[in-house]
Amino acid sequence: MAETTGLERMLCFELYTASRAITGAYRPALDELGLTYPQFVALTVIWQRGSITVRDLGHALHLDSGTLSPLLKRLETAGLVRRTRGTHDERTVVIEATDAGNALRTRAAELPERLACALGELGITHTEAIQLHHLLSRISTSARTITI
Repeated sequence: MAETTGLERMLCFELYTASRAITGAYRPALDELGLTYPQFVALTVIWQRGSITVRDLGHALHLDSGTLSPLLKRLETAGLVRRTRGTHDERTVVIEATDAGNALRTRAAELPERLACALGELGITHTEAIQLHHLLSRISTSARTITI
């Protein structure tokens, strides 16, 4: 009888390993773009919104300012985003993609589709992927309100 760790019965561990596996699947393509996964998702929101406050970006990504600020600083140093102070309130910082940042948008746009194709090759149907996305979204929303 094979020894087990008990981890195979823990939902939290399966979510953790699945997240790491998916992020790892993105890594080669993101390396070509010179981005990390957190930078990619931040840019995705910035591209979608055009300009966004740091506060709103933090809410969209579920990141606090201590995590978000260094990420944005690296994107700014790379010339991909611009941070400017708000005109009505100088405490507000607005983020926008630069021309160089926007140039990455076209190259990065295909990545979610490439992941969907890769999952399809593993036998995960489009319907299953939609169901999984819905379930993970419910878990993410609910998990923010619980403690154990």
